[in-house]
Amino acid sequence: MSSQLQTDIVIVGGGIAGLWLNARLGKLGYSSLLVEQHSLGGEQSVKSQGIIHGGTKYALHGALTGSSEAIADMPERWRRAIAGEGEIDLTGVRVLSNAHYLWSPGSIAGNLTSFFASKAMRGRVDAVKGAELPPALQDKKFKGKVYRLSELVLDVPSVIQKLAGLAQGALLKAQTIKPLYDQQQQLIGITADEHQIQAQRVIFCAGQGTQALLNDFAQTQPQQQLRPLHMVLVKGANLKPIYAHCLGAGTKPRITITTHPAADGQWVWYLGGNLAEAEGVARNEAEQIRAAQKELADLIPWLDQSQLSWRTLRVDRAEPAQSGLVRPDNAFLAQQGKLLVTWPTKLALSPDLADRVINSLNTDHITPQAPALQAVLAQPEIAQPAWETLF
Repeated sequence: MSSQLQTDIVIVGGGIAGLWLNARLGKLGYSSLLVEQHSLGGEQSVKSQGIIHGGTKYALHGALTGSSEAIADMPERWRRAIAGEGEIDLTGVRVLSNAHYLWSPGSIAGNLTSFFASKAMRGRVDAVKGAELPPALQDKKFKGKVYRLSELVLDVPSVIQKLAGLAQGALLKAQTIKPLYDQQQQLIGITADEHQIQAQRVIFCAGQGTQALLNDFAQTQPQQQLRPLHMVLVKGANLKPIYAHCLGAGTKPRITITTHPAADGQWVWYLGGNLAEAEGVARNEAEQIRAAQKELADLIPWLDQSQLSWRTLRVDRAEPAQSGLVRPDNAFLAQQGKLLVTWPTKLALSPDLADRVINSLNTDHITPQAPALQAVLAQPEIAQPAWETLF
């Protein structure tokens, strides 16, 4: 038996960007309902390394780029939220590290010299050594240099858990999502399983699932692109925490390592960066693991790899289509009447995406009208971290 629901905004997609937007809208007085087809955070969010970038890694050639400028104030916005002083309340979210690091395994050479000499980088990086080094690099054999960034690394599952709580039950798990039209064939909401949900605006925030939604809603624009990654996970009792980009000779991190707590008390290293990109995507699992083992043996030779367990994880980052598959600088929003199509493009840019949606609502004079939802709805579960399902 079908039911009819009324809300101001319906959001399709329960990753961190959709959940953050849902929380922002609630604080502004809108009635909103978030619909998720699978599990909260189950695609890109839970596969994220949890780094709240401030743009430094996009400026390794010594100058700020569009990407680095667009994301520069994101760490501070997240910090304020975690302190309970921001646009939403993220108190209780687990901070894995209050800083992310740049790590040079040897002497700084070539174009990296201009990076550290750049006026644009002053105040964004600080050299550290000795006891200030990440624990994994505190070894007498370490000869490199390490710089602290004013960024942070979050435990993504705890972020999803907190944001789900802020929704106060205004969440719905539905396997089938279709457009809901009036008699003039104008979009007025969605049909989610047996629920007909009318709303002033429908917002797609479904990451990789957005393309299928666009197809179901007979929308040909905007187009979606996928940028594949082949990440590596390493688990072992002898691992120590490290959150760092290891610098290579080029303008991309040679490898990016974050460390995550497993349920059994052990640490898991999650390896991305250049290792996970083009050449890594082309490798099969065994080849990618061997490449990661070789990188770690070269960069952290004192690490005993004999008792480590290894897995790989393929991730497709979903974004609006760009010429040459380049990475967009900002969160993205395109409007088709009452339908707003969004991609955050990075976890850290979730606040930027919410800003863009709210600006669109204000421009169109969309104000809170519907009462808060009272219905008891089927709730989506929270996704398990990759390190719990793979090992």
